[in-house]
Amino acid sequence: MTDGGGSSRPERIVLASANRAKAVELAEILGSAGLGVELLPRPSDVPEVVEDAPDFVGNARLKAHALRDATGEWALADDSGLEVDALDGAPGVHSARFAGEPSDDAANVALLLQRLHSVGAVSPSQRSARFRCVIVLAAPDGRELVAEGVVEGRIIDRPTGDGGFGYDPVFVPTEGDGRTFALMSPSEKHAVSHRGRALRALADRLR
Repeated sequence: MTDGGGSSRPERIVLASANRAKAVELAEILGSAGLGVELLPRPSDVPEVVEDAPDFVGNARLKAHALRDATGEWALADDSGLEVDALDGAPGVHSARFAGEPSDDAANVALLLQRLHSVGAVSPSQRSARFRCVIVLAAPDGRELVAEGVVEGRIIDRPTGDGGFGYDPVFVPTEGDGRTFALMSPSEKHAVSHRGRALRALADRLR
């Protein structure tokens, strides 16, 4: 992709996320990719985007386009969530507000564990799940890049660990060593996480 000035990739990108923890992760992963891109925080005067698309790519596109249109800059947005097989893929696109408004990580985790218990999903084999992340990078001239990352794992029966955010304290990735995302260092998590995989795929395409 090229911008209006003819460069092979953007020199700076506005992050669409208003979630501080997520924005930090995005910056850490993109920084480690060595792209040399300046990351700009979401402007405080840009109103929150209504995420009413039926899927992750639709919501990411809504946010990326809104920030691109508001700033005239390249804009990057992600939409991600937890898909639990025993709950028919829930919470999915509703992950951030699973327990209602305003978004509350502890309440979301508590409701998730309650729902799993209510359907009788108590053994590890009944608690398979995955985190899915879709990244949309929107260019000022209307073009976009889309990348996706998925990490398989399972849900444990109680929160463990103080790191990360969201459902990290109850998610154990299959490719890990038995620790939840919340027990991993940022670099350990980024190496296998859905967001890390999506951003590295995007970085590879930008190169």
